[in-house]
Amino acid sequence: MKFPRIPRLAILLCAAALPCAAAPEPAAFDADWVLQAVARPAPSRTVFVELRDSPMLKQPLRLQGEYRREVDGRLVRQVVAPYAETTTLKAGEAVVERAGRAPRRIALQQVPELAAIQAGFGALLAGDRELLRRTYRVEASGAREQWRLQLVPRDPRLAAGLQRIDLHGRGVELRCVESHPAKGAPQRTLMAGAAAAAAGIDDPAALAALCHGDGGPAR
Repeated sequence: MKFPRIPRLAILLCAAALPCAAAPEPAAFDADWVLQAVARPAPSRTVFVELRDSPMLKQPLRLQGEYRREVDGRLVRQVVAPYAETTTLKAGEAVVERAGRAPRRIALQQVPELAAIQAGFGALLAGDRELLRRTYRVEASGAREQWRLQLVPRDPRLAAGLQRIDLHGRGVELRCVESHPAKGAPQRTLMAGAAAAAAGIDDPAALAALCHGDGGPAR
């Protein structure tokens, strides 16, 4: 039987009683680490770029703006381009405001998608693990340097329209929220460093690559 040849230098080092260090163990990583890492004390804000596709559009609609979490618990989604619109989520209600129009008030029970934003993204920023796990089955994959948190709705009504949400991040930075509807293409919202890297990019494939973690160092 032939045995594999061991590099001579390795034999000499170990024979000389020098320490032969084992590969370092990877840092502990799980869903709780991600939830703790991405939580932000209020008030907090992050810019976003969203590409919204629809069969009614000739090309995907690119939205830009910012998310804010206020001290009183409100989650605000402010679109600044290509139009101005502010959606505020608080106490089971969404208020949608546009210039020149009366505010629209919508009960979140009537729009499970908006409730999912509050219980998903809002719970992440607030560090509310109980609300997040009560609304979704949570599973983490990857490593601290590049990770994915998968959220699968528990409510059958929400699951009828939303298959899952994938959160992509690097280190302590949440870079992308990727919603997978029960039917149709995913909707991607790039945030923070990924949103900054998306400046001037309209190609859906390039934005998908940024969403999934290409480009930019871990923070």
